[in-house]
Amino acid sequence: MKGIYLVTDPGLCREKTIELTVIEALRAGVSCVQLREKNSATREFVETAIRVKASMAGSGVPLIINDRIDVALACGAEGVHIGQDDMPAVLARKLLGPDKIIGLSVESWEDVEAAQELDVDYLGVSPVFPTATKTDTKTVWGLEGLSRIHGFSRHPLVAIGGLDAANAGDVIRAGADSVAVVSAICGTDDPYGAARKLCETVNPLIKKESRE
Repeated sequence: MKGIYLVTDPGLCREKTIELTVIEALRAGVSCVQLREKNSATREFVETAIRVKASMAGSGVPLIINDRIDVALACGAEGVHIGQDDMPAVLARKLLGPDKIIGLSVESWEDVEAAQELDVDYLGVSPVFPTATKTDTKTVWGLEGLSRIHGFSRHPLVAIGGLDAANAGDVIRAGADSVAVVSAICGTDDPYGAARKLCETVNPLIKKESRE
């Protein structure tokens, strides 16, 4: 999983709607979409997930559901992203099977060490920088912390938290495989332009790191 990873926020999308934001971000070249609906009832979440999945048809880009394995199964998503207080990764893998994507947030060094033996597809390093979209975190990793995780972990890293086009390159150089953003796309009037700028910043660096 490499490139720009869009995490949706319905409050930030406002009149643009989540589906339109996702379509524009896909057109710009994002490599992954995570649907995050912290305040939705189950039925509403499932209905939104089905609409978003339909809007992504043919893109080849995976849809990841935040927290909710039941919603992921209901809409046919490619995977889930879970936090430290959600269903344990071992149980999530049993329910989803071997082929689904599972991402796991790590918010302390103990989390990083514990994840080393888990069957997950990537670690969400959260947050790299302070962010208004997630305030209940334990550690602000910074670039030094991200680099330390990169040197230790066997898993690909998705960096999230306070990221935008101005610092996305630094995050890739510090060891992230993917840059996850929320407000840098959802909170703009031009999701396509914002996503395109991020992709143009990050993708050449990823190619360069892969060659080296």
